[in-house]
Amino acid sequence: MVSVLSTASGPLRAGAAGIRERNSDVTRFGKMTFTAAVGGLFALAVLAASVEAAPQAAPADKSIRPFQFHATDEALADLRRRIATTKWPSRELVADGSQGVQLATMQNLARYWQTEYDWRKFEARFNALPEFVTNIDGVDFHFIHVRSKQPHALPIIVTHGWPGSIIEQMKIIEPLTNPTAHGGSAADAFDVVIPSLPGHGFSGKPTTLGWTPVRIARAWTVLMRRLGYKRFVAQGGDWGNAVTEQMAVQAPPELIGIHTNMPATVPDDIAKALQSSSPAPAGLSADERHAYDQLDSFYRKGLAYAQEMSQRPQTVYGIDDSPIGLAAWMLDHDARSYELITRVFNGQKEGLSRDDVLDNVTLYWLTNTGVSAARLYWEAAHDVPLRQLAFFAPQGVKIPVAVTAFPDELYQAPRSWTQRAYPKLVYFNKVDKGGHFAAWEQPELFSAEMRAAFHSLR
Repeated sequence: MVSVLSTASGPLRAGAAGIRERNSDVTRFGKMTFTAAVGGLFALAVLAASVEAAPQAAPADKSIRPFQFHATDEALADLRRRIATTKWPSRELVADGSQGVQLATMQNLARYWQTEYDWRKFEARFNALPEFVTNIDGVDFHFIHVRSKQPHALPIIVTHGWPGSIIEQMKIIEPLTNPTAHGGSAADAFDVVIPSLPGHGFSGKPTTLGWTPVRIARAWTVLMRRLGYKRFVAQGGDWGNAVTEQMAVQAPPELIGIHTNMPATVPDDIAKALQSSSPAPAGLSADERHAYDQLDSFYRKGLAYAQEMSQRPQTVYGIDDSPIGLAAWMLDHDARSYELITRVFNGQKEGLSRDDVLDNVTLYWLTNTGVSAARLYWEAAHDVPLRQLAFFAPQGVKIPVAVTAFPDELYQAPRSWTQRAYPKLVYFNKVDKGGHFAAWEQPELFSAEMRAAFHSLR
């Protein structure tokens, strides 16, 4: 019901020429190698016809293909029909969100989604960007790749999380690639690469097990090398942080530093106290106690979605069958994000708009990735080495790290924990606004943080 236009023929869109130029030598070498191999086998067959040549494995497809997406009118009509025929539950029995996403909020969302929301507006903005697909380790990965006009721009790969997507980072593309128009200098420019995680958005859905943050991190390094970058930085939050920190642990020579807005800094004694629901350890500073209280609240009240997806992702069929079921599941990530996201459906204005929220939910709906995206939680939970590390525990990163601590993140990392977790901490800043979806909610602030964070590494 959804048509995807992804072809290698015809003129490439803006940004593709640079990729073609950077990959021309690799392509020529691959063609020469393949031709030589075929010629050698042919000559051998002529000289020794009685000997059957051993079968040769097909060369890996390393091509980078331009991509566009166009949802069919039928798919959008079906979406509206399903919203209109939602079977609603009874109203919650409390006056707040403590029982879950509130009925009035979801009905306001449904009314706007069915009658006013226009996916085509987003689709036009999305297709105006240079987008591509390439196959890495058997999975097709979709990514946005925007080069700055500045000749010495620093390449950065930015990874989204759940329930986010590449939509989270679209607002930071212009400020990062064109900093002079957004309070920066030409020396602050970035080339921006934004991939979709496997099973998310327009990336392929893995058909084999093993796609953990560790494997994704390796794939991202392959991607950056395939784009021709010899030196780059990486950024992420949520699952994007897990992937980015694993890139840093692997420490490929091209990766010169990372930035995270959801760092893994929680000391072992703090983690043990949280897991056992014990009182906070004595002697914590005000910032440390605030972080402890945030984490304690999240562990006690906010982990249900992650627990379900890490153990039984295939069970949540409803999020691939009901648009309202999908939207409610995605809105209820954590208490503070829920407040920040849903306020726009209750008449308030700040941060995300109704269209921002529904662009993201509709992307999940049209790509049928509710369940496939959930499997990343299962993969991480069933990987023995990863399971031995708490999600927020220091990972042993030895390369330069920059951290921005946003107040409405799952926890606002204290400087003291951050300095212990990252021996090569090159930047730390505690800001006054922004939450779990910082790049999406506060793109100008987030972009300014990227410029400051990586200034010393240029």
